[in-house]
Amino acid sequence: MKKCLLLLVVLCTQFMLLAQEDAWVYLKDKQNVETSLANPTTILSQKAVDRKNRHHVVIDARDVPVNESYITQLKNATGITVMAKSKWFNAVHVRGTETDIKNLTSTFSFVDHIEFANRSLNTSKKSQEKVPSKITNTLTNFNYGNAANQIEMIKGEQLHLANYTGTGMTVAVIDAGFTNVNNMAGFQRLRSSNNILGTYDFVGRDSDVYTNTTSNHGTLVLSTMAGYIENQFVGTAPDASYYLFITEDALSENPVEESYWVEAAERADSLGVDVINSSLGYTTYDNPNYSYAPSDMNGNTAYISKGAQIAFEKGILVVNSAGNSGNDSWQIVGAPADASGVFSIGAVQSNGQYASFSSRGNSTQSTQKPDVVAQGQGSAVITQNNVIANANGTSFSSPIMAGGITCLWQALPSLTNNEIMQLVRESASQYNTPDYFLGYGNPNLEIALNSGLYLMDEAVELKMYPNPASNEVFFTLSSDSLVEVYIFDILGKLVINTLLTNVSPSVDVSSLSNGVYLVKFQSSNKSKTIKLIKQ
Repeated sequence: MKKCLLLLVVLCTQFMLLAQEDAWVYLKDKQNVETSLANPTTILSQKAVDRKNRHHVVIDARDVPVNESYITQLKNATGITVMAKSKWFNAVHVRGTETDIKNLTSTFSFVDHIEFANRSLNTSKKSQEKVPSKITNTLTNFNYGNAANQIEMIKGEQLHLANYTGTGMTVAVIDAGFTNVNNMAGFQRLRSSNNILGTYDFVGRDSDVYTNTTSNHGTLVLSTMAGYIENQFVGTAPDASYYLFITEDALSENPVEESYWVEAAERADSLGVDVINSSLGYTTYDNPNYSYAPSDMNGNTAYISKGAQIAFEKGILVVNSAGNSGNDSWQIVGAPADASGVFSIGAVQSNGQYASFSSRGNSTQSTQKPDVVAQGQGSAVITQNNVIANANGTSFSSPIMAGGITCLWQALPSLTNNEIMQLVRESASQYNTPDYFLGYGNPNLEIALNSGLYLMDEAVELKMYPNPASNEVFFTLSSDSLVEVYIFDILGKLVINTLLTNVSPSVDVSSLSNGVYLVKFQSSNKSKTIKLIKQ
């Protein structure tokens, strides 16, 4: 009997020694930083550089990739599996035994510090964070069918009537499987317009996001933005372009999913994405040692929340579901929706009343959470079988709102992500009396649009006529104005750049093809953008 007990103790001890832990390994430096920053298109797409310049977002060392030779050495270290990497944090997510992970600090001089997902293993004081197609007029008066209530609740249809349907805007959807999106009739319009720009599964490490059999969540989420079945269903941004990224492992809950999410956000940034929709949230894990406490939902603790905040700083508008914990003991908004720069979306019923499952804000969060709400109970979606159905969750209120905001930003391209979010907040039903259930309330995107246009009209004293125009457009300027004019096509390509003065207050547009253009005026310290129709 004693021998059996001794054997059992030995086996248990060996098991504990071999237990796998997750950790983030933060690195000390990067390679060729100055050279990369001097030549930003070597590390970012031209579209990303243009977006950052347009919104005055600084390209810095966080945009430089992780040193690949460091990653190779970590991969070859004893007992270590590299799961993910982050250029923003200059960190690598690894898995291995506690001993093997801790050995990395003494083995490699380039390792700055290590943070275990099981925070009880972080015996030292908390380290300082190293945060280093075209518009058509025939399809804008949609018959929304089953999706009418959810878009009309936020007045998103008014943006569509004004020809703002998402054209020229790019959205990254970070989610679980996008089952059958490549085949379903409900996404035929999206595919025919070549508006799926790219895909990647960060869990499986391949580009196939369509045959994931563990979850169809991404399909339902995408449908609320990009789905289209004539006279039956229209998403809130049907003409935007999309990247589809899987970061959620539906078979388990592990903090590596946070690292996958940050990788996806970094890729979205490098591709020039305008808006991220993330209908994901993280609070507790299969291994309780990795779980967060409600007090950690302060926007500054969870790895994913800190990554989402950097995405905001990089100029992306991050829209995230608040969570579905309103009815359980957790109750409050989860990560990354707790980050101050994330636009967190709660859920309401079809009548605009609070949906009881929607996660709430509280004093733990440094900013008002949720920000606003949209329909999340009885939301219309298109399933992977091309059937229109109803679904519940902030997973759907978030993309419904994200699509609407995408169209709003299309209409107000000179504004920053923060300015767009503030316009939406100010348009909401209880902006002056926000609470922890509805946040600022139910937004009115028509009001937000008009407020934004008024702001831009006030920015520069200028009028343009005629509009529509055939050959020449004329401008009235204030007496001493000197204004530079940029005319962009609907895909964002600069087609005319000239200087306006009172002596020469017109621009020849006869060479332009018929269609819709954006005319941006820039004076010494002000700017304004107007839509021009060339016919």
